[in-house]
Amino acid sequence: MIRHILLVAFKPGTLPAQIDAVRTAFLAIPHQVSGVTAVEWGENDSPEGRDDGFTHCVLMTFADEAARQRYLPHPDHDALKAIFRPVLARIIVLDYTLQAGDRVVPEGPL
Repeated sequence: MIRHILLVAFKPGTLPAQIDAVRTAFLAIPHQVSGVTAVEWGENDSPEGRDDGFTHCVLMTFADEAARQRYLPHPDHDALKAIFRPVLARIIVLDYTLQAGDRVVPEGPL
């Protein structure tokens, strides 16, 4: 399993409707690209003040390397970029492969 993390800062003046269009495009990807098993979208609400101007985050999960390689040149990824790039000021992209033993899920209610 591969995690694909994007930290996003939108251009000043980006309208809420434009951000929502980006959100909608990302959340549609698991229905469009085989092997993308999940997408999460979030807006920063950390009280720590360490966001360096990044306001949104996307967490994508690929089933495996083949799924990531399918996604990168996929036409629906290109369509997403066409919506995203005009309003994007800065981005950090970080991928990692989840290794056995690097994930802990507590049992029972939190």
